[in-house]
Amino acid sequence: MRIIKSPLFYYVGISIFLFLKLQWRYVFKFLFRKPDAKRINHKPDHNNVYKEAHKTLVSIVRGDDVYTMLREGIELVGGLEKLDVKGKSVLIKPNIVNRYPSPANTSPIIIKNLIRILHESGVSKVLVGDMSAIFVLPTKRNAIKSGVWEVIKDEDMEFIAFENCGWVEVDIPQGRFVKKAIVSEIIFNVDRIINVPVIKTHSYAHYTISLKNFIGAIHPQQRPYFIAPEYWDEIVAELNMAYTPHLNILDGTKIFTMKGPTRGVVAEPNLIVVTGDRIAADVVGLSVINAFGGDVGVWEQRQVKRAVELNLGIRSYSELKIVSKCLDTKADFEEIIQKIHYHLSN
Repeated sequence: MRIIKSPLFYYVGISIFLFLKLQWRYVFKFLFRKPDAKRINHKPDHNNVYKEAHKTLVSIVRGDDVYTMLREGIELVGGLEKLDVKGKSVLIKPNIVNRYPSPANTSPIIIKNLIRILHESGVSKVLVGDMSAIFVLPTKRNAIKSGVWEVIKDEDMEFIAFENCGWVEVDIPQGRFVKKAIVSEIIFNVDRIINVPVIKTHSYAHYTISLKNFIGAIHPQQRPYFIAPEYWDEIVAELNMAYTPHLNILDGTKIFTMKGPTRGVVAEPNLIVVTGDRIAADVVGLSVINAFGGDVGVWEQRQVKRAVELNLGIRSYSELKIVSKCLDTKADFEEIIQKIHYHLSN
C-alpha cells in the first residue's frame, strides 16, 4: 500500500475522521495540544538475560493448551526466575489496536493464562496496558469489543488504558528521525515489562511484532505517520531505544500472513514464541509468517536493520539458539521448525 509522505495529510485526515465520529476531544487532547510530559533521565538497559553460551535463546512451542504452552515456552528459555519477578509489579503489554478479534489483537486466552502464571510465580501486582490506534479510541472499549475484557475482567489484575495516564519524555540521542520519545509513565512505574504482540503483517509497516508493539505506549503525536511516514520502519526502531521489555512472548496461535493489521490472510500455526530479545522475536516471527505461506523479508526488513544498527539485540542468525517443543500429536512440527531456520538463515 502506498504511503503518503506528508505528515500534514495524516493530521488533517485523522482530525476530520475523529470530528465526524464525534470524538473531537481526542483531536485537541492528542493532536494539537503539546503533551504535558515530565522529562526523565532514563538510560534503558538493553541486556537480555535469556542466553546460553553467548547465544540468544528463543523457544517455539506448539500445542492445544495455551497455559501449558506458555509455561513450557518460558521454562525452555530459563524461566521467570531469571527475571526475579517474585514480589515485583509486572506490566503485560499486549496488542489491543482495535475492536477486532485475534489475530488483529493478542489472543485474550494468552493474556489470561499469562496473568495466572505470573501470580503463580509470586508477583505482587499484574497490570495489563495498551493504547489503541488514535482513530478507534478508547482502548477499554476495544478491549471489550475484541473479547479481551470479557476473558480477563475477573482476573487479579489492573487494566490500564495509556491514554488516561501521564507521559514522560526520554532522550534518544542516537536517533536520526526522533531525538526524544514521549512514553506512557506506566512503562517506568513497574518493575518488569512483558511484551505480548501478535505475529502479523502490516499494510504500511510491512509487519508488526515485538518492536512495533511498543508504539502503543508512545504518545499519539509520535506515531510514525505524524513524523516522517516514508521512514515509518526506522522510527519504530528508534522509539524502541526508550525502553526495554524484559521478556517477549509472541502470540502465534493465529497470525496474518498478508495484509493486516486489522484484516488479512489468516493462518493458524498454534505456536507461542518466547525470547528476551526484540530483534530475535521479530526475525523468528517473520520466519513463522513465511513458514505458513507469507512472503516477507526477514533480515532486510527496515525495522530490523535499524534496530541492529542501534544494538537493540542480535545482529545475525549465528547469534540465535532455537529450542522447540511440540505438545500435540501432529507430525509436521519438525518440518515447520526447519522452514523457520531456512528463512532465518537466508
